[in-house]
Amino acid sequence: MKSVITLLLLITATLSFSQEQSYKISSYQEEGTKAPNTHYLGEAWLNRLVSADGDLNYNITKATFKANSTLDWHKHSSPQVLIYVDGAGYYQERGKEPIILKAGDVIVCEKDTEHWHSSTKTTDVTYLALYGGDQPTEWIEVLSQEYYDSVAEKLDD
Repeated sequence: MKSVITLLLLITATLSFSQEQSYKISSYQEEGTKAPNTHYLGEAWLNRLVSADGDLNYNITKATFKANSTLDWHKHSSPQVLIYVDGAGYYQERGKEPIILKAGDVIVCEKDTEHWHSSTKTTDVTYLALYGGDQPTEWIEVLSQEYYDSVAEKLDD
């Protein structure tokens, strides 16, 4: 009887362990890795949470930009959804006025729409970016510090 109970406990533990191994779990609470400073000003951290693979045709990335940091003008081959989870940032689509987005805001940028987004001059920002495809970003034009500063001056009044 003692052997049977021991065997059942061993089998249960093995099944539990093997079942845990089949899940792919990531945490959006992790900061991620510091992004190489190639298409933005300032400091950014990226945490790739979900990658398009097989039947899953979209990506989810957590991005954190320190205050006074911005992406360059860019566009995506699919719509992009930005879900702001902390802080505040600037957002602008080509031909439209810039706006401030803050924690709780959600915006959809249609595919092939040139845009940029950033933290504010004084506030860090964290958002989740949902987008499709393997090559989701096409970089268009450098966003200058002078232009960023002019947006900050206009919106932070």
